[in-house]
Amino acid sequence: MNIVVDASVIVKWLIPQPDDENDIEQAFAVLECIKSRQVEICQPPHWLAEVAAAATRLTPQSADEDIRDLCAMKLPVIETPEIYRHASGLSRTLGHHLFDTLYHATALCLGDAYLVTADEKYHAKAASHGHILLLKDFHLPA
Repeated sequence: MNIVVDASVIVKWLIPQPDDENDIEQAFAVLECIKSRQVEICQPPHWLAEVAAAATRLTPQSADEDIRDLCAMKLPVIETPEIYRHASGLSRTLGHHLFDTLYHATALCLGDAYLVTADEKYHAKAASHGHILLLKDFHLPA
């Protein structure tokens, strides 16, 4: 299984168990699948900048270490004109921010990948386009 994970999932890896954060265990299950290579991951080019911005805002005391750890993961990135065009189309069609649609466009352009997101609002808008799973519905590959 190939996946793309958006910032709503990755940030859960960095936040030390806040009471208002859902699906933390599921986010760590995704991380373990990535580390054990049970799933293959590919990310859009902006993923690290978006997560670094969130880490700086949410956990400023550990942001530098978090960014270093994320860089050390060396997640593969794909950047093609097709992904940007597809993301732009999704953004216009769904009335949603391009940074969110870039994750989805990456999964769609790869063809055999799924976006894993904890963003229920985006999922509700975008589910009809396919290749998207809510984090809470993610299951380990068989």
